[in-house]
Amino acid sequence: MRIDAFLIGVIATASVIAGVFFLKFWRRTRDSLFLGFAIAFLIEGGNRIATLNLANPNEGSPWTYGVRLFAFLIILAVILNKNYGTK
Repeated sequence: MRIDAFLIGVIATASVIAGVFFLKFWRRTRDSLFLGFAIAFLIEGGNRIATLNLANPNEGSPWTYGVRLFAFLIILAVILNKNYGTK
């Protein structure tokens, strides 16, 4: 149980750091792709942190997968917008 919490914490930290890096790149370029990735990674990091704060952390919860699906849909939307959006 303790190793699971440690690994979830490591993943949460990595997700938040990736989100901050994408925010930095977005501030430089104002490219919506970077903003979408930043939002998705920050949501994923927050999801992992919220999972850690539960009394019984369960990675297989439908709510956890729902939040992950939302984050991946954001990434898919910005990729599609980048490739097929108005220029």
